[in-house]
Amino acid sequence: MKLLLGLLLCSLVLGVSSQRWLSFVSEATQGAWDMWRAYSDMREANYKNSDKYFHARGNYDAAKRGPGGVWAAKVLSDARENLQSLMGRGAEDTEADQAANEWGRSGKNPNHFRPKGLPEKY
Repeated sequence: MKLLLGLLLCSLVLGVSSQRWLSFVSEATQGAWDMWRAYSDMREANYKNSDKYFHARGNYDAAKRGPGGVWAAKVLSDARENLQSLMGRGAEDTEADQAANEWGRSGKNPNHFRPKGLPEKY
């Protein structure tokens, strides 16, 4: 646990560089909230083949917050995929999820992954 916290703190320090701390932390917090909202929506929708859309959307929304949001999206996405890999999830699915994550983080439209029939609410 201490190692994870240390890595997270180092990653934060290195990710901030010359940007103001408060702005970066605010963006990261908002970005983390965007990621949580996309995850919650995915669970609520429970819609077939919508996983990649919600991955892309969460990363897209977080990245729009600024560098702190991009950092939060990357850290959370990587942590989730690494945890799922450890739990035996296939490498192919992890790679597809990471591609959707990167798609969204780079500012590309997450609707590229939107399945037909997914309610407009999402």
